[in-house]
Amino acid sequence: MLAEVFHVQQPAIAKLEKRTDMYISTLRSHIEAMGGELEVKANFPEGTVKISNFSELGREANG
Repeated sequence: MLAEVFHVQQPAIAKLEKRTDMYISTLRSHIEAMGGELEVKANFPEGTVKISNFSELGREANG
């Protein structure tokens, strides 16, 4: 499915899937291409914090 969305061959997607590190913006674009939305959360003993500045930074850089 990703290969079709990004107009690349399947081996290119397999290579992406095997990466141990990836930019948040790259991960977000992959998820959005599949119709999803990326949320980053930090879990602490006191509770969970949604980290929203990643999406703001990525959209500024891309837009």
